[in-house]
Amino acid sequence: MAAHTSSLRVYLLAGVKTTTCSFNACKTRLEEQLHSEGIEHTIQVLFPYGDASRSLMRQLLEVKSDLSNRMRAGRVGGKYVWQQIKDTVNGERALFIGHSGGGAAAYQAAKLLEEEGAVHDFRVVQVGSPRTPIHPSLRDRVSYFHSIDSLGNLNDPISRIGSWGGWTRSGRTVPTWNRLKYAPGYVEGIPTVGGHADYFRNTEPFMDTEAVCNLDKTIGRVRAWLKEWL
Repeated sequence: MAAHTSSLRVYLLAGVKTTTCSFNACKTRLEEQLHSEGIEHTIQVLFPYGDASRSLMRQLLEVKSDLSNRMRAGRVGGKYVWQQIKDTVNGERALFIGHSGGGAAAYQAAKLLEEEGAVHDFRVVQVGSPRTPIHPSLRDRVSYFHSIDSLGNLNDPISRIGSWGGWTRSGRTVPTWNRLKYAPGYVEGIPTVGGHADYFRNTEPFMDTEAVCNLDKTIGRVRAWLKEWL
């Protein structure tokens, strides 16, 4: 594990219609892991689009604002997160983990903070999120995890929303469409049990035949991607 002098700030970002307790198990598991590895940390749960009490339609429209193909950062969810944490980061390392629409807000917030110099060393993890275009200069700092079925096919409908595509042209050739032009630097499927809302479940029936729960699969893959950075 690399030696770091600064502490780690972890932000867990919820998607639409999410209950206030949805990240409880995830937060506890992350606290256990980071503590066992001697990493000083704080973990904060944020709701970029409000909690389950807000209008679903209003939340969906706000998520859409964070999925624009334009490369400018910070729309509704991203700006909300930025406003909540911009005065507390203080140059520390920051890890943003966003589920569903929270993944879009996580990227937008991180980009805003990076642009203004509030954070320099950060990573963004998108879990079951819509496809948000990632600026090429930041792609290696962003990972994307989605659910797959027993055949390895994507089976989370939310992960089909949005696009990473863009036109590419080399010299005088005819432009071609590159569906991964603005994709995150790392993309991986996770064989979870259940549906879009279940990536962080840790009890029955969200366990496979070997009694491995969705939470352990998700956190395990995220931790593997972060191995060198942490």
